[in-house]
Amino acid sequence: MASSILEPQTGYNSPAISLSRFPTSDREQQQNEPSLEDTEPVITTSQERISNSKATIIVIASFIIVFTCCGINFSFGIYQALYESLSHEPNTPFTGSSPALIDLIGTTAVSIMTIGGPLAVGWAKTFSPRKVCLMGATIFTLAHILASFGTRSWQFALTQGVLLGLGTCLTYMTSVTVAPTWFTARRGLAMGIILSGTGVGGLVWAPALKACIDAMGYRNTLRLTGAVSFVLNTGAGAAMTWEPSRKAQNEIERRAQQATQRRRNMLAVPLVDLKLMKSRKFIAQASGAVFQGAAYYIPVFFFATYASTLGYSDTAGANFIALSNACNAIGKIVIGYAADRYGRLNVLLLTTIISAVSALVFWVPSTLLPFASHQEASRGLFIAFTIFYGVFASAYVALFPTSLVELFGPQNFASVNGFLYMLRGLATMVGTPVSGLLIRSSTTAAVMTPRMYEGMSVLVTMLLFATAFSSVWVRLEAMVGPDGRANWKWKL
Repeated sequence: MASSILEPQTGYNSPAISLSRFPTSDREQQQNEPSLEDTEPVITTSQERISNSKATIIVIASFIIVFTCCGINFSFGIYQALYESLSHEPNTPFTGSSPALIDLIGTTAVSIMTIGGPLAVGWAKTFSPRKVCLMGATIFTLAHILASFGTRSWQFALTQGVLLGLGTCLTYMTSVTVAPTWFTARRGLAMGIILSGTGVGGLVWAPALKACIDAMGYRNTLRLTGAVSFVLNTGAGAAMTWEPSRKAQNEIERRAQQATQRRRNMLAVPLVDLKLMKSRKFIAQASGAVFQGAAYYIPVFFFATYASTLGYSDTAGANFIALSNACNAIGKIVIGYAADRYGRLNVLLLTTIISAVSALVFWVPSTLLPFASHQEASRGLFIAFTIFYGVFASAYVALFPTSLVELFGPQNFASVNGFLYMLRGLATMVGTPVSGLLIRSSTTAAVMTPRMYEGMSVLVTMLLFATAFSSVWVRLEAMVGPDGRANWKWKL
């Protein structure tokens, strides 16, 4: 029988027991007594079909959550450009606000999205993924509605920043932690499809938000976005559930916790084994997560504003965000498939190197060329960077959770995934505001020029090369076996 394309794991199924007849003599009983091979679990056609359908539902539900939550967050560049324009007008919530201060709104959202990872994973294990996702969907919608009534920039930082990040965290972190437990051989492809929702979401949401803002204003756009996201997130969140064997393990852990505690600890999070944290392999992976997390969202948030320095209109700037997200979606699926075929760590290493080289070869030169005499060259370089960065830098996000299973085993996946995502969030909280300050410190003229983004482009390039170095380190550590000897298996 043909297996599912995504090949969900089915090891939890139990054998069917036949009681068609009983032996009538000792000799017959001996003949009918099952051998050791006969007692192996049998996966029936119906059981495999149910498993395949559930896995497919998990992929669809997770994709919708990522499409909605991450797609909207990745489209913050639309609001970044709008709020910066409002900062030059009197009597607006952002009058006098700097680009760095405005950027802090989007940075806060994407940072909290992963900083709260351990807490979201802990709640998903203690309660259920469904309940946590529904709670996140409610907070996500509430954040948009409250932001639509904001009159000061700090109010947008609390609503469109903190609350939106919390709502995204509860839905996004739950989905990317639950989904990998349903797959084995095709885990890379499955996560590529799911996380391509970020790119597809940005491709859809960026121009949609720009069109709505032009037609009805940003306040009504925020309200409409909240309503639409509530329908999508609640529908998808209702389908989220653990893979049965993982669910059983969570139940065992929960009962063990209840045996030592009288009350359920709401702040309990899955802790990473201390010995594991001290290993070189963990330190290498954590370093890469920090460097990539600090760099990743900087171009995403400033695509639109940097495009304006190249002479593009606001609509064209929104199209750059859409272009990056389109490449993001295609890259995650294609590279996810390649990772299953050629090794997830191998592909992770290759994509991090290419993303670093693209920043050095395309973005940095576009900021250094004299714009007056090399306008077309600067534009061409930036378009190339948008495409390469969208394809290869986003691949790290898709391959990151799958690589954790390869490196630390499924038994440590939930705790390691939550902790490292938290580190990525903390790094984003530092990297993106610092890049905004680099623009502000170089702003000495009334008109913004590409040269003012030189410091930002250099910072992103350095962080991406540090990520590539960490990926090389991870790949080398993965070759070391438990006995300390090198494992020369090329597909890792």
